[in-house]
Amino acid sequence: MSNSTKYIFVTGGVTSSLGKGIIAASLAKLLQARGYSTTIQKLDPYINIDPGTLNPYEHGECFVTDDGAETDLDLGHYERFLNVPTSQANNITTGRIYQSVIEKERRGEFLGKTVQVIPHITDEIKERIQLLSKKGTFDIVITEIGGTVGDIESLPYVEAVRQMLWEFENDCIVIHLTLIPYLAAAGELKTKPTQHSVKQLLELGVQPDILCCRTEHDLDLTLRKKIAKFCNVSMNAVIEAKDAGTIYEVPLLMQKEELDKVVLEKLGLSSKSVPNLESWNKFLGFVQNPSKEVNIGLVGKYVELKDSYKSISEAFIHSGAENDCKVNIKWIHSEKLTKANINDEFEGLDGILVAPGFGSRGISGKIEAVRFARENNVPFFGICLGMQCAVIEFARHELGWTDAHTTEIAEDCKYPVISMMEEQKNIANMGGTMRLGSYKCQVKPESNTFAAYNSDLIFERHRHRYEFNSDFLQDFEKAGMIATGKNPETGLVEVVEIPNHPWFVGTQFHPEYKSTVANPHPLFVAFIAAAIKHNQK
Repeated sequence: MSNSTKYIFVTGGVTSSLGKGIIAASLAKLLQARGYSTTIQKLDPYINIDPGTLNPYEHGECFVTDDGAETDLDLGHYERFLNVPTSQANNITTGRIYQSVIEKERRGEFLGKTVQVIPHITDEIKERIQLLSKKGTFDIVITEIGGTVGDIESLPYVEAVRQMLWEFENDCIVIHLTLIPYLAAAGELKTKPTQHSVKQLLELGVQPDILCCRTEHDLDLTLRKKIAKFCNVSMNAVIEAKDAGTIYEVPLLMQKEELDKVVLEKLGLSSKSVPNLESWNKFLGFVQNPSKEVNIGLVGKYVELKDSYKSISEAFIHSGAENDCKVNIKWIHSEKLTKANINDEFEGLDGILVAPGFGSRGISGKIEAVRFARENNVPFFGICLGMQCAVIEFARHELGWTDAHTTEIAEDCKYPVISMMEEQKNIANMGGTMRLGSYKCQVKPESNTFAAYNSDLIFERHRHRYEFNSDFLQDFEKAGMIATGKNPETGLVEVVEIPNHPWFVGTQFHPEYKSTVANPHPLFVAFIAAAIKHNQK
């Protein structure tokens, strides 16, 4: 059976968090730089329909695509590396697979047959894997399988891979990411965990074609020979994946190891051109050798788990490189922030970002952070709930409405300056029911936002239920907080600014989702530029 699209599966063994997403994104970057149109998808073995209802402590950040899919944070890496938007089809969960199969069964589509994991669940998985090649004209689809080989929940995915290797034998390969631990006591690297991991895959009928070995030390020739011999792979298919200073080095390390070359050989594709990574190298140069630095306070309530704000911290790297500047993030827990300690906590900061979030925990600290930035003329950036806190703070301390709040937290407050959108009021389900995905925003000229984008119409991604309450807009504008961005169709306020402040911007949308290496987000670039200015003062 021949197929014009080639499929690469990335599995993981020994331990989780080895960086399958980064390896997949790096390989895709190299293949893209060689002229192949490439996309990546993630198959997640959990039963949630999507990560939208998951606590960030459980799963890190929830990434949102243009078409409103709430997805795994690895999709953020795919977009940041490839500079190509992903969609609903790029993230599939076990929950979604089973939901689809059960709905088909209810409609009678299986003609009275007994519905089973094989073939019905595995067929659904294979269909989703191939959906991307049907949707777009991709030469190569890379599919990352979440979890670790041996997990009960990922067995149907591995079986689907086994079937596809058999059905499209010349068009599919498997890359297995594994760990070569270093035992300090013995003073050597150990290959046994990798051998066991490959053996587990073989028991499931899958022979990996390429092994990417995560390691802290160099893999010498003897070790590579040993791994190749005991895991049935060719010598050049044992790839060293050494720890890097930044994830953005990984494509270059993989290029040095010739991962892309080996992949193309195994798929029977020509090497086309040599990858052109000139702009990537330039970006990396700025990341590794910046000429200046600034300190930014990131105020949030999940700061113990930095993955909760993955897109924001990556956007700081992109916008920092664009400004030839290193951005040092000071992670500040909003729950621990008070009037009494704020001066100490914020000492030496050149900018303050108040992060998105849900619920009442840590809100008062966020409001204090906004007040500090506003009164001390420190560049301020508020995103989603961060923008809403800026509105509440302004209402309380500039308009004198001490009872101003969001109805998310205080339903009966006298001044509901942030309230639930009309269309959200009758929704009972939590999952996938917020305002999600890309929406238009009309920007006022003569604003910081216009100066950043240099455009009066922008498109940004949303993920929220509550909005600025436009009933109060006149009062705000009279007092000096201006709505500089609105949705042209609904009139909803998207951006607020304080013009008599050096740089004070709050956005209802999430600009961090769209920042990539090739296109750093304009608002982040402008925010860092304002922080540099503040620093030089």
